[in-house]
Amino acid sequence: MGKEMDDRLAIAEVVQNWAVWRDAGDWERFRTVWHSDGWMSATWFQGPAEQFISVSKAGFEKGVNILHFLGGISVDVAGDRAISQCKMTISQRGPLDGEIVDVVCTGRFYDFFDRRDGEWKVVRRQPIYEKDRLDPVDPASTLELEPALLMSFPEGYRHLAYLQSTLGFTIKMDMPQLKGPVVQALYARGKAWLEGAPSAFDTPPVPSGIPPN
Repeated sequence: MGKEMDDRLAIAEVVQNWAVWRDAGDWERFRTVWHSDGWMSATWFQGPAEQFISVSKAGFEKGVNILHFLGGISVDVAGDRAISQCKMTISQRGPLDGEIVDVVCTGRFYDFFDRRDGEWKVVRRQPIYEKDRLDPVDPASTLELEPALLMSFPEGYRHLAYLQSTLGFTIKMDMPQLKGPVVQALYARGKAWLEGAPSAFDTPPVPSGIPPN
């Protein structure tokens, strides 16, 4: 139990460092949480971790405001493989129809971990989007969203996708949510990973959703 607990604590530390270093713009340390073949998926980006670092840094320098807050974590370890699930919120602030708004999306980070050369690092991060909301920063403001556009996005990240789409981002429409076949397929892939599957994916992933300049 002592060894397994040490592994769980080490993995939890990586998960925490991901959020702190990414949101702080500490890119060199942020790079250390990923294996060289690490892969990041989000509503607006799917691609290699190194590319995610580059586009996140560029957005950070331009004032893109996306922050993360972490909650409870569960870690399953099987030898040199692990799956972690961490409750989280994604908070994005941005302009919408002349107002500044905040979107808060609640979900989980579902992470595929591998221990190589004695170090636990992320192989694949897949957020699960459970529910979200959008509010004006100025409580006296009144927003009128486009109903057809809003309802075109998946329920679990509907408001987040609405804001990001108005900012020029391409939204991936089949991300895992609280329920449904997509999240069930993710759980199945996680189980396969713990049992020794050669890849964290069912099929080779394709980079997409590169943000606008």
